[in-house]
Amino acid sequence: MPESVSIVPAPRYVEPGDGPGLGLGAGVGLLVGPHPAEIALGVYVARLAERIGIGPVDMLSADDGRDHLIELRLDPAAGPVDADPAERYSLVVDHRRAVVRAPAVTGLYYGVVTLRQTLCSDPSGLVYAPALRVEDAPRFAWRGLSVDVARHFYPVEDIELVMSLMGYYKLNVLHLHLTDDQGWRLDVASRPGLVERSAGSAVHGAPGGYYTSDEYRRIVAFAASRGITVVPEIDVPGHVNAALHAYGELTPSGEPAEAYTGIEVGFSRLSAGLPATRRFLQDVFTDAAAMTPGPYVHLGGDEVLGLEPDEYAALVGIAHDAVRDAGKVVVAWQEAAGVPLAPGSVLQYWDPRTGQAELVAAAAAGCRVLMSPGSRAYLDMKYDAAYPRGLEWAGHIELRDAYDWDPTLLVPGLRTESVIGVEAAIWTETLTTVDELTEMLLPRLTAVAEVAWTAAGRRSWDSYRRRVAAHRDYWDLIGVRWYPSPQVDW
Repeated sequence: MPESVSIVPAPRYVEPGDGPGLGLGAGVGLLVGPHPAEIALGVYVARLAERIGIGPVDMLSADDGRDHLIELRLDPAAGPVDADPAERYSLVVDHRRAVVRAPAVTGLYYGVVTLRQTLCSDPSGLVYAPALRVEDAPRFAWRGLSVDVARHFYPVEDIELVMSLMGYYKLNVLHLHLTDDQGWRLDVASRPGLVERSAGSAVHGAPGGYYTSDEYRRIVAFAASRGITVVPEIDVPGHVNAALHAYGELTPSGEPAEAYTGIEVGFSRLSAGLPATRRFLQDVFTDAAAMTPGPYVHLGGDEVLGLEPDEYAALVGIAHDAVRDAGKVVVAWQEAAGVPLAPGSVLQYWDPRTGQAELVAAAAAGCRVLMSPGSRAYLDMKYDAAYPRGLEWAGHIELRDAYDWDPTLLVPGLRTESVIGVEAAIWTETLTTVDELTEMLLPRLTAVAEVAWTAAGRRSWDSYRRRVAAHRDYWDLIGVRWYPSPQVDW
C-alpha cells in the first residue's frame, strides 16, 4: 500500500495513480443515481463534505461532463468478481473525478468510507483525494461488535456513535446483549413487566434504562444506513436474574428474585419444569424476532453453572424452536454446541478453555462458527495490568494482541469454510460512560476490523501500525476518547 495512504482495514488491492489527485473545494459535484438508497447515501456524503470543511456540494442526477466531481454509481460488474456482490466495491481517483462503483449500496458506502480515509490537506488547507485505484471486498461475511448494554445501559445516541465507528471500519453486525442478571433493556410487548420492574437496575447501583420499541427501531434504521445488521440477544437459560426479578412464576418458589447489581456470573437459571417457562421463552423470542428485520436472533446459552445437561438442552431447545418458528436464524454461544441445532445456526466461540471438540462436531453437522476469542477480541480486557478499567480473566490485550491472529487457526480440526466471521465484544461491568467505552474500543476495534476484512496474507503489523496512527485525527475530529497505545507512533 502506498505510504501516503492510511486505509483501515487494508483493501484487497490498492495502487497509486498518476498526477496530483482530486482537489475538493466548495462547489464539488456529487453525481448519484435515482434509487432512494443512492439518494440517501448522496445526502450523507453531502453532509459529510460540509462537516470536514469541503463546503457545499452540487448534487447531480445526470452527468453533465464536468470535472471536479464525486460519482457514486451502482454497477453489477464493479469490485473483485470473485467476491460477494453485496459488499464489494471499486474506487478510482484521478485529477478529474473520484468514482465509487459497487453492485449494491452497501458497497458504495464502503467505497465512500475508503475515499474519506484517504483525504489529505495541502499547505494551503485545500482538501484533496490522492490519485489511486482500489478494488476491495471483505474476507468474512460477518464482521461484528457485541455491546453489553445490560451491565451498564447506553442510550440510543451512544449506540449510534458506536455504529458510526463500526461503519467507518466496515463492520457490519451490531450484536446487542440486551438482557442479563443486572437488567432487562428491551421492551417486549408480551412481558411489559420486564422493563417496568427490571430495567432500572445496573451494576453497583448505576442508572438503568431500556429501549422502547420506537428507540429500537431507530437503532435498526441507523444501522441500516451504515450497512449494519442488528442481532438482539436475549440471554437464556442463564444470566436471567432480571427476568426472575420481574416475574416470580419463573422461580421454583413463585417469589421474585432479588435485584442483582454485582458482577458474578453463573448463579441464575430458568427451570424447565415450571409451566411459565416455555410460554415465557416462546413469547419473548417471538417478540424480539418481530422487532428485528435482520435474519438473526441470539439466544445466549452461556455460563449456566447450575443446570444438568438434559435440562440445559431442553431449555435451549425451546428457545431455539421459538427463534426458528419466528423465521430467524439461531445464534448461540459455544456452550450450545452440544445441543442439536438447525443447520446454518451460528455458534459463537469465546472460551478456548473448553468445548472445542463439541464445536467441531456441531460445525460438521452444519453449524457455522463465529470467532470471538476472549484473549484477542474481548475489548473489555485491560490493555495492561496498570490500566484502571476492564477485566483480566482472559489476560491483557494490547493493540498487537488484537491484530496478530487468524480466525481460521484457533480451533484444531475446524474447517475454514465453517468460519462465518469475526466479532469483537465489549462487556461493561467496569465501563460506565461512552468515553470509557470508546477508549476501550479504540484503537483495538480497528485491529479486529482488519482481521475480519483483510485476508491473512495481505495483513502486516508494520503496515497497520503506520496506517492506524493517522486515524487519531479522525477520532479527535469527532470527539471520541481513545487510548494512545505505546505500540504505535502517534
